[in-house]
Amino acid sequence: MSGSDLPVVLVGWGAIARRVGGLLAERGSPVRLIAVATRDADAELNGLPPACRHITSPDELTGRAGERPRLVVEAAGRDSVAPWGRAALSAGIDFAVSSTSAFVSGDLLEEFLQLARSNNAQLLVPPGALGGIDALAAASRLDLASVRHDIIKPPAAWRGTAAESACDLSDLTEAHVFFQGSARQAAAAYPQNANVAVISALAGIGLDRTEVALVADPDVASNIHRIRASGAFGEMDLTLTNRPLATNPKSSEMTALSLVRLIENRAGTLVL
Repeated sequence: MSGSDLPVVLVGWGAIARRVGGLLAERGSPVRLIAVATRDADAELNGLPPACRHITSPDELTGRAGERPRLVVEAAGRDSVAPWGRAALSAGIDFAVSSTSAFVSGDLLEEFLQLARSNNAQLLVPPGALGGIDALAAASRLDLASVRHDIIKPPAAWRGTAAESACDLSDLTEAHVFFQGSARQAAAAYPQNANVAVISALAGIGLDRTEVALVADPDVASNIHRIRASGAFGEMDLTLTNRPLATNPKSSEMTALSLVRLIENRAGTLVL
């Protein structure tokens, strides 16, 4: 890779981040992964590029001359968003957020926007497992009357979440809606599975006006998102069926692909 390749730091090295790193390498993307950040200094991080550092503190983002990233990408969970986002944006480094459920409570989103404005940086929210977010965001430039986001997954994808107390996941014979509420409520209660509802909310009419339904369906093998919106632009009804990430059924392959697209768009000459 040349010295002009985009220097990137990935926060996290779990299933999604490893998939992102692997795809960037396979595709020969014009990107230089200069560091991976995790909490555990003793963690064994398999698959890192030879020149990639392992860092554990936000202070290390700009710690070495010649290794300043131009983009920091979070793929580690909501607890990592605040410390790494503050460090990146305060240093004028663009910050991409995967775990958008971090924005459902408190003032973190407004804090990040202010840091970005003050330091000439950008806060980036990739579409994650969704498609059509560009259309929804464009439609929001005029009045939107309603947005509903249904998240439908096989029962196994809801295990280990509050869904287990809302219904008997092992005994379902048909699709069961176990949650209906706002995007804010859904992402707060189901941060891994309904994190993506924050994205449709930010693109459309906000966390409190966006309606969300969470569904466990024994007849599906994929993660399905259906977004319906109406307003001055017209009407939209979009359904996307995603394969689960092989190493984590709570996430979609599209989540990793979305991050790869974002990174390549920042590095490339043609942006789509």
